[in-house]
This record gives sequence, C-alpha cells and structure tokens, in this order.
Amino acid sequence: MTRSEAPPVPEGATLAIDPGTRDLGGGRLLGGRPRRMLRLSDGGRVAWAQLRDGVVGSSKAGVLARRLTDAGLAHPRPGVATGSDITVVVPVRDRAGYLDRCLDALGSDHRVIVVDDGSADPVGIATVVRRHGAGLLRREVAGGPAGARNVAIDDVASELVAFVDSDCRVPSDWLDRLAGHFADPAVGAVAPRVISARRDASGRYRHRCGLLDLGPDEARVQPLGVVGYVPTAALVVRRSALAEVGVFDRDLRYGEDVDLVWRLDAAGWRVRYDPAVEVFHDEPVDWPARLAKRFRYGSAAAPLAARHPASSAHLAGNPWPLGFVAAALARKPKAAAFAAVGTYLSTQQALRSANVSELSAARLTGESLAGTWRGVGRYATQFGLPLLAAAAVPRGRRTARIAMLSALAVAAPIAEHRVRRPGVALPRFVAGRIADDAAYGAGVYAGCAKQRSLAPLKVVVRRRGSEQ
Repeated sequence: MTRSEAPPVPEGATLAIDPGTRDLGGGRLLGGRPRRMLRLSDGGRVAWAQLRDGVVGSSKAGVLARRLTDAGLAHPRPGVATGSDITVVVPVRDRAGYLDRCLDALGSDHRVIVVDDGSADPVGIATVVRRHGAGLLRREVAGGPAGARNVAIDDVASELVAFVDSDCRVPSDWLDRLAGHFADPAVGAVAPRVISARRDASGRYRHRCGLLDLGPDEARVQPLGVVGYVPTAALVVRRSALAEVGVFDRDLRYGEDVDLVWRLDAAGWRVRYDPAVEVFHDEPVDWPARLAKRFRYGSAAAPLAARHPASSAHLAGNPWPLGFVAAALARKPKAAAFAAVGTYLSTQQALRSANVSELSAARLTGESLAGTWRGVGRYATQFGLPLLAAAAVPRGRRTARIAMLSALAVAAPIAEHRVRRPGVALPRFVAGRIADDAAYGAGVYAGCAKQRSLAPLKVVVRRRGSEQ
C-alpha cells in the first residue's frame, strides 16, 4: 500500500463530522489541525450532503470520507466488533504482581502470549501465566520489549495482534471496540488512550497527567500531526501491515513504538487514536522515577531522527510568526511589528486566494502568533531551560525581560490546562509540565551526544499554503 492507493472508506461505515469543521458554502469546507480548506466538486458536494447524515452511502462518499478523516475534518465511528480473532502479546521482565493484574483484566476471550524477557524469577512468571491459562515464551537473555514482541509475532496466526504492557490494565470490551476500526481496509493500527491508573481525588499532577496520555482528541496518527505517535503500551495492529513494513526494531530500547507507527504511516497505512477507549497504566509514584522515565523517552529522539529525518521535529511553524517570536525575544519591537504585519498580510492573501470572507484575518493572525509563541516556549523549556533561567536572572532593571521569558515558559502549559482541564491546580500543572519537559530535553541531549547528531533539535519552517 502507498499513500496514493488508500481505498475509499467502505460503504455503510459511519463517521462524525469534527465540531470544528465549517461549511462555508459553495463547496468549501474549513477545518482540521492545522486548519485547511477543502474545495468540493459537484460530485463532492453530493457526497458531502450524504456524509452529513453520518453514513458513507456511496463510493464517492467513501472517497470524500477518506479525505475528511485523513485531514481531521471528520472521524470514524466504527461499530463494536465482537468475536474478532485477535492474539494478545504481553512482554514482561520480572514484576509478577503487575503481570497478574494485567492478565486478570485481559480475561480469557482471546489467546494471550506472554513473553518472559529474561526475568530473574522465571518460575514466578510462569506460575502467574499458568494460573491465567496464557501461553508462555521465554528469552534466557533480556533484549528489551521490541525483541520480546517480535518473538511472539512469529507465533501469531490471527490477522489482528494486540500489544499490551504488563503494567497496564484494560477494560473488558477494549478489543471489541478497537477492532471495529479494522473494517476499514486502510487501517493498520489503532491505539486507545493510556491514562494513569492512579487518578485520586488529591489531584496531584503525576497521578492526573499520565506519562503516556495523549489527550482526549481523536485523530489520525502521523508525524508532525496533532497526534504524532502512539505507544505500544496498548496497541492493536493488523498483522499483514506488520508483514509489509517489518516488525519492531530490536536496536531501539526506547522509541520502538514510534518507529513502527511512522513506518506504517510512510507505507500508507492509517493509524488511528481512539481516546474513547481508556487503558490504565501503573506509573511511578515519585518524581525522581517519573523524571527518569521522561529522560529515557527523550533519549530515543536522536535514533528516531536518524531513521526518520523528515518526520522528527520538536518545533514547526510558519516563517512570519517564527520571526515575530524571535524579534520579540530579542527585544526588537520594530522587527516584531514588521513580522506581525507580515503574518497578517500573508493570512489575508491566503483568505482572498481561497475566496473566504467569513473569517477574520486579524483573528487568525492572533491565533497564529499565540500558537507559535506557545510552541517556541515549549521548545525552549525542553532544550534551553538553563539559558532561560540565566537570562532571567536580575541584573539591573530587567523586569520586562523576566516577564517575557516567564510568559514564554508558561504559555504552553497554561493553554493546555485550559483545554484539558486535568483536575490539577494551575500552578502545580505548570510546574509539572516544565519539569517533565526539562527531563525529556535532557534525555534528548544525551541521545544526541551518543548519536553524535543534533538532528532532533531542528526547526521545521512550513510554507503557508491553503492552511490557516
């Protein structure tokens, strides 16, 4: 399969139009993230009228549904697929107690293969596996989760294979709900939302903001997209897609799941994130252990950038807004004003070219500048927090600079808190996000040093086209 060969969404499939999608009339649709304009032919307008009822009623409607779901203007609403032939693979190394809880939640509706990746107490693992009636494969020498999963894949005969980490607990209907996505032949993998198993009433940050939680917004998963990857802590994959793109990269101790997802996307397979299905993940209960995990996740950025140079970037933006932020940080008000005007004029020109009068160029300019400010702020927090702190140290009268640098660092966490409403007090949330990002950035630097490459630090400058 290639990107251009994705078949239409099958007839009879159901979907929901994204709440942010706007019908501007005249066959013009606006929506998605980043925002884009779609122009419909006469046949496309007929198909759009059908899709607004939520059902793919013809092959033309299926073609349009593919474009809409790819661009984020609509999302699939698959049915529940009970009785699907699925094999569940659980890699584990020690932690028999976690495995016991994981297998108890998985139940006995599907075949389960546990791969013992060189545990120090193989008898304890085998006892738990036998009690739950699961299959067991053992590696005498630990080689990491990627290699462990690969061992099991060779023993899988079902068309769908679900990967679940031993520190996860799944709801009883999770596979039935996710398997429905595979009625679409273009779907190669589907992931649920992975949230912290400890979401107590105290609202403490580390219990409410899971390390693997990608948020509440459903999306197509693709590099540099609104959801750029999904973890294999819980992931269902089409085995024929694995046969096409290859199994997990055993040389990646971390990031092997990102690598697989990006290879699936590059081959044209659709990967979906379905946050309506939630899986619980047991996470570190103290800050040192949490930040150590964030550090390890960051260390995978350099190996991933070497394998996927076009897909790896921690900051992407349009040139005028990036210029505005750079000038503002350099305290060059005239240059910042010039870049802001440039952003407005380019936005206005794009709206005119698209014959869109319903949107305000000034409002879109403000959103673009604010969004770029947040993106640069998070990038700076991840990779330049010591420099930000040093620049903010008072030397003489520097109140304005301190205020600007503080606004840069907290902009992204504040915006995320407003959207996600995680049940954590804002100051605690901001501090937690900054700590998480700083630990992740330190890991990125460590990986860069080992890889002898600064590729993960690159900034992607996008050309403004039909996106607003």
